[in-house]
Amino acid sequence: MATPTLDKADGAGAPEAGFADSPYITATFRIRRFNSEVSAEAVWEDFQLEIDPKERVLDALHKIKWDQDGTLTFRRSCAHGICGSDAMRINGKNRLACKTLIKDLSPEKPITVEPIKGLTVLKDLVVDMEPFFQAYRDVMPFLITKDTNEPTRERLQTAEDRERFDDTTKCILCAACTSSCPVFWNDGQYFGPAAIVNAHRFIFDSRDEAGEQRLEILNDKDGVWRCRTTFNCTDACPRGIEVTKAIQEVKRALITRRF
Repeated sequence: MATPTLDKADGAGAPEAGFADSPYITATFRIRRFNSEVSAEAVWEDFQLEIDPKERVLDALHKIKWDQDGTLTFRRSCAHGICGSDAMRINGKNRLACKTLIKDLSPEKPITVEPIKGLTVLKDLVVDMEPFFQAYRDVMPFLITKDTNEPTRERLQTAEDRERFDDTTKCILCAACTSSCPVFWNDGQYFGPAAIVNAHRFIFDSRDEAGEQRLEILNDKDGVWRCRTTFNCTDACPRGIEVTKAIQEVKRALITRRF
């Protein structure tokens, strides 16, 4: 069957303003480069691309690496906003490169791309994630029950109980929230929003029996009380998790011991 065509006269499917002659534009990507084997200082390097503005920043990084500079280093895996590998600062904001469209970044100006803050840069856009994942491990992000015997059936839970922590199950450990936190920038010992969010996910799970242990871990001087409620974490989360709200709920649980 033939593919139907649209009548251009009615304006349907017309190119976006500014891209009438060609789907491609010339965009400049200003990338913060760092290679300890070359220099102790990071430098900005510009790359120009002919690219469709509907493509993603990750696509642009691929084009640069494949066609212009094979030494450009960055992390990515699924490329669909699930793995959390490609969090970076794009035009000054923490975002996932695979979920950020070029046309949404004012591409008539240079688009800046740099590594997320607060973690040691290993090379170019790659940071050392070990401190981030250590904080995650420290809050025991797994179901704990007093019954050590393997269950013979699933642990039942009402829809209402599941709803209580539904939001914080969405975390993909991209570190966008933690690396947007000014407290974490200045003190890497702070657990950070992502670790607290993942603790919240189990503290408020009716099937879990280690809520008190997690609360005591987060009651530490580097725990939830370091949060200054700036909402940077909530704004940065690519999954739309209400991170600041979750942190406040953990604080409230520490005070009331109700969860």
